[in-house]
Amino acid sequence: MIKVCKRDGTIEIFDKRKIFNAVYKSSINSKFGTDRELAENIATMVEEKIQNKEIEATVENIQDEVEDLLMSSNRKDVAKKYIIYRDRRTEIRNSKWNMDELQKSIWRNKYQYKEESFNEWIERISGGNHKIAKLIRERKFLFAGRILANRGLYRDNIKVTYSNCYVLEPPEDNLESIFDTAKNLARTFSYGGGVGIDISKLRPNGAEVHNAAKTTSGAVSFMDLYSMTTGLIGQKGRRGALMISMDISHPDIEEFIDVKTDLEKVTKANISVKISDEFMKAVKNKEKYTCKFLMEPTKEEITKQVDAYELFMKLVKNNWDYAEPGMLFWDNIRKYHLLSEDKEFKHDGVNPCAEEPLPAGGSCLLGSMNLSEFVVEPFTDNAIFDMEKFKACVEDCILGLNEVLEEGLSLHPLKQQQKSVSQYRQIGLGVMGIADMLIKLNIRYGSEESIDLCDKISKSMLNSAVKKSALLAKERGTYEKYNEEAIFKSPFFINNIDEGVKELVKKYGLRNSQILTIPPTGSISTMLGISGGIEPMFNISYTRKTETLHSQDVYYKVYTPIVKEYMNLKDITDENELPNTFVTAMNLKPEERIAMQAAWQKHIDASISSTINLPYEATIEDVYNIYMSAWENKLKGITIYRDGCERSGVLLNDKKSDKEKKVKEDKIEKAEEHQIKEGQEKFICPECGNESIIPTGGCTICLQCGYSKCN
Repeated sequence: MIKVCKRDGTIEIFDKRKIFNAVYKSSINSKFGTDRELAENIATMVEEKIQNKEIEATVENIQDEVEDLLMSSNRKDVAKKYIIYRDRRTEIRNSKWNMDELQKSIWRNKYQYKEESFNEWIERISGGNHKIAKLIRERKFLFAGRILANRGLYRDNIKVTYSNCYVLEPPEDNLESIFDTAKNLARTFSYGGGVGIDISKLRPNGAEVHNAAKTTSGAVSFMDLYSMTTGLIGQKGRRGALMISMDISHPDIEEFIDVKTDLEKVTKANISVKISDEFMKAVKNKEKYTCKFLMEPTKEEITKQVDAYELFMKLVKNNWDYAEPGMLFWDNIRKYHLLSEDKEFKHDGVNPCAEEPLPAGGSCLLGSMNLSEFVVEPFTDNAIFDMEKFKACVEDCILGLNEVLEEGLSLHPLKQQQKSVSQYRQIGLGVMGIADMLIKLNIRYGSEESIDLCDKISKSMLNSAVKKSALLAKERGTYEKYNEEAIFKSPFFINNIDEGVKELVKKYGLRNSQILTIPPTGSISTMLGISGGIEPMFNISYTRKTETLHSQDVYYKVYTPIVKEYMNLKDITDENELPNTFVTAMNLKPEERIAMQAAWQKHIDASISSTINLPYEATIEDVYNIYMSAWENKLKGITIYRDGCERSGVLLNDKKSDKEKKVKEDKIEKAEEHQIKEGQEKFICPECGNESIIPTGGCTICLQCGYSKCN
């Protein structure tokens, strides 16, 4: 058995396939094409030289030998590609990702612990897993923010969690439970976690109570309690993130839908409506719909009949004008995941960014892969997505997330959370950089080609992840509540999992009950200089504002990183010369955006955090059509954000008429005056200086430059 010494001093078993893969990959886009025979011969010759002790078995020596053998072969074109590949890897190892000032600022302020170096940080967050450390250095993978900030800090007796968010047990219909929920909310925030709460169990406004009040003020009245609690607990320069949801069948749903049209109410929470297929069918057919609430003590049923279409249009109009509430298509969530047929399991809510439906106490433990780094020969006619490398990395990331889960079991703020996570072991591997990947492949985001490719990538990702979870179950056991019969009856499992992987699951079970999700990745994608989550690029360029020594505002143009890279490569100075692959959120058709999300959702067992950005000119009818299309395409959730809506307080779209601008500017001026007077939060982008920050789930993202302070 040949052992190889790596650059960091660690020892690993010699793997001939690594040499084959490196040479073959170098030949893929070489001048004279692929050469499997060359790759096999080089790998064999290197192995023989090590066995004969002609070369010392170190990584550097092996790579030097590969280079020499290629140079002495008749494939100098492959040798050239291999040398470029080595130089690129060396550059990656020796750099801190070449971060600009914004990216360095995010790292220092959000993730650096005390005065640790960049390399010390990578060692801390990788937890000794050298493959994960390598993926991070190569910008192929990053854990989510809580892991990046908190992993390992328990050794200094710091009470923090590795999970981004939790769903709490929905408050029961009594004061003790309502205020216990606020207490649990505060404790979870104090550890750095965000929270989702569903208030559908609370009795409606005007219902009888047997105390001094005689009648209740209703479920909605307690939302400010939870919002206030959120604002009180600090989290290292950020506030906690809160999602409050309510079922469409609740008699107070109209009040819930309207609550955030008052910009002074529930200011520290996002809100979403859990919508059933029954209600959506009533909307489509313009039928009546009956809201119902069962009073548990008396078994009295409180009902309220509504016009489904009118209620839905109220929701649509509020989204158009105020960007809330978000939509949760609850039957799609409930019916399409690995545990859909498990009668003991149910989702109790979603996390603040809505990509993780979870049971009571469940947490989202997240990490995302940067798809743009898996493109070989980017921006060329020969550009391809390295699927085999991607699938191998997926398996490494599943292991990495499970290691974090195990390490963090005792670090959850509440006993209920520790128990739930132990029983179900949810993880959430996601993706980012989709838009950058497509641009590098010369494919337009939203095109049929892009949809087909993402469908293939997401299916491969799922099968690789499930395969690894099964192999981990072989080594470490299944999750506690594993139910084989229920898993194999799940439509999600039946429709998506390849036969070979099904056999592994049949033999070993699964280590995780939930595996894939797509979060917004706000801060981590901004730190990498790529597009976040499933989103297209925000802008080709943006105007950055800065102050001179004389306190005068100076404005200058800054290009999005992928645009800058392309323009430098192609020697382009005018953005109008860019090809149509450089599509942005504002000029992408909504139906293309929905098609992209549907392609991913088909193979994602959790959900996707998703905001469709619309221009100022978008109509209420446009929003209606988007939501109906989202439901019909089996999406699990979606929000919209219209440029210049009442919640934005800022005008971003340069294409508006002067008259429209004047009207809106007057509104903005009044809103800003009100904000200052009332002491409300005012978000200013630290990168470009513009007041163009919008809420996206639990994150806030700048529509000008893409900066995010993800919660």
